[in-house]
Amino acid sequence: MMPRMDPVASSRWRRMTRAVVYAVVVAVPLALLAFLVRTNFDPLVSFDQDVIDAATGYTRDHDGFRRLVETWEVISQPFVMYLFLGLPVSLYVWFGQHRRTRAWWGIATMAGGWAIAALLKLLVRRTRPVIDDPFSQHLGFSFPSGHATNNAIVVTVVLLMVRPFVHRTVWRLLVGLGALWVVATCADRLFAGAHFLSDVVAGVVLGCGLAAASYAGFTGWRPPAPSSSERSS
Repeated sequence: MMPRMDPVASSRWRRMTRAVVYAVVVAVPLALLAFLVRTNFDPLVSFDQDVIDAATGYTRDHDGFRRLVETWEVISQPFVMYLFLGLPVSLYVWFGQHRRTRAWWGIATMAGGWAIAALLKLLVRRTRPVIDDPFSQHLGFSFPSGHATNNAIVVTVVLLMVRPFVHRTVWRLLVGLGALWVVATCADRLFAGAHFLSDVVAGVVLGCGLAAASYAGFTGWRPPAPSSSERSS
């Protein structure tokens, strides 16, 4: 007869398996897209350029819309999202709901996602879009979009952190608002001429997928109970 697996070890195995499956599902299309970008796959490069030319042309011809694009670029900056959304919600979960492990998960996932996105930029080293008569300057590499990645990470992590504490209807409303925010941020990067379409798609895939994989590994985890000697000390 096969020995029964320890319940703690069994739970750990299930959590790690879920996390790995999620990570693979995200990593495969992301790696393929990065490869196509890195090798300058002509159909993708041409399509990206056509989209960025059309988007920036519209922005250049509409001053009011251009001001909106510039404003959204500021309020959706990664440090703004972390400072004014990710951190306050983490503190609320920690102190308001007394879920320290859940708050730690959120903080660690957001920090890890930011670092992975920065590393991926250095690996792919895609240059920023080149457009006629540029109306703004953007530094650094282009793939994946930092705005898209970090907004997707923060929004997804925040939604997952607060899910147990809000009514289902409210949570669904928050999901809709979060999705609209991320889509608007992605569109802003195109209209600003800061990123190609494949850059923002990669950012969303990385941000949402990383948060989902991390949460799959976190769900069901409990901190180890203190030993009798620790409790008596």
